[in-house]
Amino acid sequence: MDNISLQDQNIELHFAEMARLFIDVMDEGSSEKDLQEEYARERDIILHLKAAEDPSGKMLGFTWVTRSRLTPAKAYLYLIVLPGFRRLGVGSLLFRDAEKTARAAGIHTLEAPVLDDCLDGLAFARAMGFAEKYHQLGMRLDLTNFDKPAYNALIDRLKAAGFVFTNMEALGNTEEAQRTLYVLNDTASSQTMGASGEHSWNSFEDFQNRVCGADWYIPAGQMVVIDSASGDWAAMSAITRFKGADYAYNLFTGVDERYRGKRLGTAVKVLALRFARDVLGAREARTHHNAANEPMLAIDHLLGYTLGHGNYTLQKLLG
Repeated sequence: MDNISLQDQNIELHFAEMARLFIDVMDEGSSEKDLQEEYARERDIILHLKAAEDPSGKMLGFTWVTRSRLTPAKAYLYLIVLPGFRRLGVGSLLFRDAEKTARAAGIHTLEAPVLDDCLDGLAFARAMGFAEKYHQLGMRLDLTNFDKPAYNALIDRLKAAGFVFTNMEALGNTEEAQRTLYVLNDTASSQTMGASGEHSWNSFEDFQNRVCGADWYIPAGQMVVIDSASGDWAAMSAITRFKGADYAYNLFTGVDERYRGKRLGTAVKVLALRFARDVLGAREARTHHNAANEPMLAIDHLLGYTLGHGNYTLQKLLG
């Protein structure tokens, strides 16, 4: 396609369009305000942010590349092209430019998400040299028809065994509680099957800023289970409802490996789902799981989840 230009000047003028593309193409709940806040928060690690425009200034697509805070030689790439302008060279132009910037910045590994039912996107990524790293399955649950009396019996049994079910709001959402939540979240997520021991944050301060300081963070929706005998935090399930979304999103459910096999994951997730239904007013809950995370997939199957949109994380080694 002729007369395409790549622009990074006044990129914020395109944030409203970019947010719509994140929702329509990537099935991610982002608003213009969300992107503005992420841009301000992550500006020091954003390596590349450009829009492809036609001569009239219409945005045809964009690339957003962010350096990993945990692994400086790794970066995350979003590349989205408007559906009506695909197979015209827009994506190739955007990617080649972004790849050049990444190489110059010392990036050795690029990772990019692609919806698992977007065959064109998968074919394009593979043509650009990407290969599958892992598959995240999308799951959906009808909250109006999932609850069972047996869940109350399970929770009561665990309480009788000395487990305390609470949430961050009830704990005062103090810095001390946030630090303990960080340790549990980071530990349980790194122990999850398919996670390869990877961590999501490089410090408590990073977690506090990106999680506890986020507008989607609802202390009452951060459910935790505490072992009253030791005081250890054993399990958690975090849920929210993104602004403008008609569904709740279960961000993470995890159990410290020392406490697995007691059905704590099922119990704490049930409480999170009830909160989404009764307090957040959601009629549906969604989540994503690594396809290798068989224990959590088994829990979701028991609860009645069905498959929805998932995504692949694809990886390219730049050398």
